[in-house]
Amino acid sequence: MATWIILVCLALLVVLIAAVKVHPFLAFIMVSLIAGAWLGIPMGKLTTSVKTGIGNMLGELVLVVGMGAMLGKLIAESGAAQTISDALVKAFGEKRLQWAMMITGFIVGIPLFYNVGFVLLIPLVFAVIYRTGLPAVYIALPMLAALSVTHGFLPPHPSPVAIAAQMQAPVGQVLLLGILIAIPAILVAGPLFSQTLKNFKTPNLTLFQPHTVATENMPGVFNSFFTALLPALLLIITTLAAYLWQPQGRADDWLSFLGDPVIVLLVSLAFATFSLGLKGGRRMKALMELYAEGIKDISLILLIIAGAGALKQVFSDSGVSEAIGLQLQSLPLPPLVLGWLIAAIIRVCVGSATVAGLTAAGILAPMAATLGYHPALMVLSIGAGSLMLSHVNDSGFWMFKEYFNVSVKETLRTWTVMECIVSVMGLVGVLILNAFI
Repeated sequence: MATWIILVCLALLVVLIAAVKVHPFLAFIMVSLIAGAWLGIPMGKLTTSVKTGIGNMLGELVLVVGMGAMLGKLIAESGAAQTISDALVKAFGEKRLQWAMMITGFIVGIPLFYNVGFVLLIPLVFAVIYRTGLPAVYIALPMLAALSVTHGFLPPHPSPVAIAAQMQAPVGQVLLLGILIAIPAILVAGPLFSQTLKNFKTPNLTLFQPHTVATENMPGVFNSFFTALLPALLLIITTLAAYLWQPQGRADDWLSFLGDPVIVLLVSLAFATFSLGLKGGRRMKALMELYAEGIKDISLILLIIAGAGALKQVFSDSGVSEAIGLQLQSLPLPPLVLGWLIAAIIRVCVGSATVAGLTAAGILAPMAATLGYHPALMVLSIGAGSLMLSHVNDSGFWMFKEYFNVSVKETLRTWTVMECIVSVMGLVGVLILNAFI
């Protein structure tokens, strides 16, 4: 019954947004209230659940997305975006730009949360798009596929690490086997799939549009790349330091503080203010006005993401994910396929890859002795399933839609298909490895 309630509510959400043309944020709030009441959340707690979901989602993203928008705006207006895109086109050529985006996404995606990596790298993507005139989705999908795969498969991301702990799988083994599976998944979901989107047009793109700057006033190549990638570099350094150094006490506290994405972005924005702003002759007041414009550009995106958080929280508070998982565990399927399927169905219903992965792991972990699966491969199978069929109840879906200014239907055709390919390729890779291990 719970599954049908979720499906009806998701269909209602699509109808409200696509057919009735209700703003997505309002549609999310209305459907969240309907779904919560229908799933049995007490009416006195329903609005609390909605507000908690909005708060949790914005608490995670508003600072990162906000400062990321400021940084992206400065990169575009200072001429750094033009410098970066010119350098990439010269180094790789237009025919191999997808590979440049994919490699960048994979390297940067290993230490970064998906949403953080998306926000930090999207100005680079737009720089290339405006410079070459190539279709936006065609250029962006290889990078986004790489970010998605690293988020779902590879430690040190929280979800695979937490699932590995529940499955008692060595994290190092999960990482090595995950890389073997990640590479073909990225290649198929990124450069190969995006070849079908060469003629996919996204008109009226305005976000991070580069400002025409005289050649003599443009920042240098090193300054442009270093400033744009500084947040990723700092996160990589602090992540590696935590794993290799393993500090204790006060040192661990300081490293955790310095490695927090909010602090990293704040430091990076301060550096960019000097390197691309003040050093280039801009006044502080003009830079602050520029940052305010950057915030305006993404304000509606934040509201829509908040709405997705409300719906996710309602589904989570209703206990529906556990109920669905328990119904599925009796299916006569191989353990690795069962783990993938449970995670995939919870993901489709709830929207959160992390919730889907952790719920599936919690259901299957006590059955390890009975089912007899390879722990590391089960972690990867669940991780692959947790990425399946991202749609209207996933914040990543709306980030893609709003940043690239495409319709719900077009987002399903591009983003959702890419996520499905990543998920299925992950399962195929797990089953192939299982035949040899």
